[in-house]
Amino acid sequence: MTDRPTADGAAILDALRAALVRYVVLPSPQATDAVVLWIAATHAQPAWAHAPRLVIRAPEKRCGKSRLLDIVEATCHNPLITVNASTAAIYRSIDDDPPTLLVDESDTVFGGKSADTNEDLRGLLNAGHQRNRPALRWDNVGRQLERCPTFAMAALAGIGAMPDTIEDRAVVIRMRRRMPGETVSPYRHRRDRPTLRTIAENLANWLRPDLAALERAEPAMPVEDRAADTWEPLFAVAEHAGGPWPDRARRAVDVLTAEADEGDESSQRVRLLLDCRRAFGHDNALPTARLLQLLNSDPEAPWAEHGPTGLTGRRLAVLLRDYGIRSANIRFPDGTQAKGYDRAAFTDAWARYCPPEDPEDPTAEVPSHPSRPSPPSSARDEYPPWDGPIRPTTPIRPGLTSHNERVTDGTDTPPAPAIAPA
Repeated sequence: MTDRPTADGAAILDALRAALVRYVVLPSPQATDAVVLWIAATHAQPAWAHAPRLVIRAPEKRCGKSRLLDIVEATCHNPLITVNASTAAIYRSIDDDPPTLLVDESDTVFGGKSADTNEDLRGLLNAGHQRNRPALRWDNVGRQLERCPTFAMAALAGIGAMPDTIEDRAVVIRMRRRMPGETVSPYRHRRDRPTLRTIAENLANWLRPDLAALERAEPAMPVEDRAADTWEPLFAVAEHAGGPWPDRARRAVDVLTAEADEGDESSQRVRLLLDCRRAFGHDNALPTARLLQLLNSDPEAPWAEHGPTGLTGRRLAVLLRDYGIRSANIRFPDGTQAKGYDRAAFTDAWARYCPPEDPEDPTAEVPSHPSRPSPPSSARDEYPPWDGPIRPTTPIRPGLTSHNERVTDGTDTPPAPAIAPA
């Protein structure tokens, strides 16, 4: 894409990667590569059609998420970091060459009682993933319509999952507490940030002159739809750098999107579709009362919590209505007639929103993406040796440990969640 030697870009990315692993233990080499490419992409925001989010999440405190956000802040383009800013202030901070928005403690913004009061901010973050999605405001003083741009890359750090509308537009990094023996260098803002800002300047000097070429870039993507939109800037940077980075980008997207599929908690209604499919088994129709009985009796399902008697017929009808599924008067093989649901009413929704069922066992769990090859049992098996401060000797998801007395700043990975549909 440019006459500039590609080795220069690869060397700058290598330097950024070395800085990351000096201060933070990330969950995998692929996660490290993804963060490196995301940071680099912030320096070329005017070239991108989409502004990927970076979600840094962990199950507990002392996971290194805030430390990672510190390194992102020191190396990204024009950082604008906040833990409590008004949405109006953020809107007015975005221009044609936007800052990189950094939100720490985002669980306090989107969780609990704060969730409803921060819908405007979530709307900004959702709209700002794509160009040409301005917010419209009426200026009472000037008596004119005001268009507020929303397009800007953003990183969010917090405990637990972010809203699914944000994670669906994000590269998700699942931090974990450091194991005893996993060491990092302490980060001191005044001492260490100037060196990291030098890396940021090198990234800008490398990428900024080539914005036109980056804007024309159309890297081949191994993912589709919104995932492709999110990862395309990272792939464009990787291909622009050359060397090992295109292969690293492909490995990163394979591993991180597989983790997202495994860890994704499907929407309540998709979960309902799956549970209804299991309830039907081989039956072609079920009375509403029988379907509710099967749903509410599952101790691992949320339906029994929908009131004193669990999920009701009316609530079931409301949840299924948007899929075009409605109950009807059905005559059953035993001659009885009752209000119920026909299997045929579900087939379209099952095909569109659920993973294919096993024809031998309709109640069996199936992979979220059967067409996608499963990642290796250990993501490090096919990856060059870890080049951080210490090579981890545990699998990518180690077992929980209670020996945390000597741990500082880092987290054990929680038990792997059950596979859920995409």
